Amino acid sequence: MKNIAIIGASGYTGAQLTALIHAEAELTIQGLYVSENSLDKGKPLADLYPSYSHIELTLSPLSDEAKAKIVAEADAVVLATEHSVSLHLAAWFYSQGLAVFDLSGAYRFSDVAQYPKWYGFEHEYPEVLAKAVYGLAEWNAKEIAATKMIAVPGCYPTASLTALKPLASLLTSAYPVINAVSGVTGAGRKAQLHTSFCEVSLTPYGVLGHRHQPEIATQLGQEVIFTPHLGNFKRGILATITVQLKPGTTTADVADAYSVYDQAPLVTVKHNQFPKVDDVVLTPNCHLGWKFDENSGYLVVASAIDNLMKGAASQALQCIKIHFNL
Repeated sequence: MKNIAIIGASGYTGAQLTALIHAEAELTIQGLYVSENSLDKGKPLADLYPSYSHIELTLSPLSDEAKAKIVAEADAVVLATEHSVSLHLAAWFYSQGLAVFDLSGAYRFSDVAQYPKWYGFEHEYPEVLAKAVYGLAEWNAKEIAATKMIAVPGCYPTASLTALKPLASLLTSAYPVINAVSGVTGAGRKAQLHTSFCEVSLTPYGVLGHRHQPEIATQLGQEVIFTPHLGNFKRGILATITVQLKPGTTTADVADAYSVYDQAPLVTVKHNQFPKVDDVVLTPNCHLGWKFDENSGYLVVASAIDNLMKGAASQALQCIKIHFNL
């Protein structure tokens, strides 16, 4: 039995992860935590999320006393916190010997030079960063098992990389073009005008400047053009990717490349059949659908995930179970 502390449990991802871990027979929840100045401290989780009324846990402030209690009692800590907050908390808990699963972007780049540009801070813990493993569960299981510092991927990168990584040896120098739409929960729980019921509308954002672009490119080993879109639905991501493959590539070659997922229970691959967001919402699954034109050499692959599940909480749970061999 492994004891897990969840910090940032009041947000959509933290609450979703709480529900997932609560349902696991081999995991227990050491505690749920929010910042000391949070308006949610002291509240039962079910007050914020009535659908979790079966989870009788309260949100505690992350005081120094609470941190000491986590170190004494927990086997691992999950950080569903802002990037700049995770930066420090991850390093501290790692130094105390706990396994850390960070859902922010604070440890996703191995190069410290990336952080000022994409996250607005200098990375102060290069020695911890050097130990961090990118937690793309289907691809990095051995590394996830071997380290105590796991950077859980972003939602768009998870959808995009799951679709593209099998094709790595077939790619040309042409940049894959990724157009992805996410539900509004991807913007977080805080009230914002553009995500309010009356204002939300399908629109691109972060054009040629979204921080997930270099995350995808780094892990793929290939530059990409990435354009995210905000959709007027709650949950889910659909990424439609157009990519040029090497001359002489056949449909059979593509099918063989995607056979890497034959033993991956959470990834479903279909040829000439494309996924829907509704088919993956509230599941830990990724659905891929692809079609290849041998004459032009262009492939279109669509990837559907739930942004709060496979794109965040359920992938964190995958990483936890891989790390602890559960």
